[in-house]
Amino acid sequence: MPPSVRDELGEDHLCFFVRKLVARLDLSGFEAAYSEEGGELYAAELMLSVWLYAYALGISSARLVERRLREDLGFRYLAGGARVDNWALSAFRRRHGRGLNDVFTQVLETARELGLVKLGRVAIDSTRIKANACRDRVDTEQKLRHERAKLRRQVRRWQKACEREEPEPGGLQLALAQAEQRLAEMPRRLEKLRKSGLRQLSRTDEEARFVRERGGFVLGYTGELAVSDDHFIVAQRVTQNAQDVHALVPLVEAVERECGARPQQVLADSGFFSLENVRELERRSIEPWIPDSNLARELNIGQRCPGHNRPRHAVQKRLRQRLRSPAGRALYGRRRAVVEPVFGVLKQQRGMRQFRTRGMAKVAIEFTLAALAYNLTRLFHLNQR
Repeated sequence: MPPSVRDELGEDHLCFFVRKLVARLDLSGFEAAYSEEGGELYAAELMLSVWLYAYALGISSARLVERRLREDLGFRYLAGGARVDNWALSAFRRRHGRGLNDVFTQVLETARELGLVKLGRVAIDSTRIKANACRDRVDTEQKLRHERAKLRRQVRRWQKACEREEPEPGGLQLALAQAEQRLAEMPRRLEKLRKSGLRQLSRTDEEARFVRERGGFVLGYTGELAVSDDHFIVAQRVTQNAQDVHALVPLVEAVERECGARPQQVLADSGFFSLENVRELERRSIEPWIPDSNLARELNIGQRCPGHNRPRHAVQKRLRQRLRSPAGRALYGRRRAVVEPVFGVLKQQRGMRQFRTRGMAKVAIEFTLAALAYNLTRLFHLNQR
């Protein structure tokens, strides 16, 4: 081993930047999450540094991080040589959703102190991320009724077989007991499906939903981002939204909450358009650049669509005129260059295509960590210029 980690990795390595940035953060929220009683814990600074560095490298598996803590010099430096096991790593990620949200805000504040995170223009978009669930293990009313009828026939057949001859303990008796137990669970599963108000409910992750993406439906969640003009994530959240139209105003409110200021302009695609959304942004003195579906087709193919509907509302007419101008077309085209590369980094480079945990609260923590790591590496690269 070299006498100094810096001699081996170089002064400008990412792990040193992570350590320096985390040392500046207020981590009292992590300590407050623990009670006075309990066993030994790893320092919040250590665990946060390790997880941020891992997500910056596209590693989201606690078992893989545990292995890297033995083999990778950058990980070993951040952990101070500690051999943290995957149980402790998973427990930290699972427990500290509130603390990580606070760190997300602090990192944005740090970037703003450096003159970054320009809120003049914000681009909003969403993506679908698979749940850690099998789409074949899904309950529907028809499937449950069919399974219940099949189990009833099996139970009757096996009961008659047990009455004809006295079977040895185990074997048929064990199979019969298991079938009766599954049959007894059917009313509860049917009632849960009815209460959910859904046609399909995943048995593996009950909070996951079938959401449409290009190429069909996926069982998962919707990840939503607001990105500043200098490519910082200024708001993020995970929802069950099947449509984007409901996400616009909550994301704008999240930007104001995280940054303490409203954006002057909001860019979004036609999935976020509604007259109510446009009016609400204008009421907040925010300039919307959001085309309706007909105008979006026109902007994408470069010519007006035949038979398109004429706008009947003044707000829609005004928005179309603004977006059809040369400046409007250029500004709307800027949306793709701002927000879509961020999703490309998260999904393609860092593997954020499927969550590892289950349940809305836990996958939201994963998404927060991924967004945090993205902003951190963005700061790192700008700092090297």
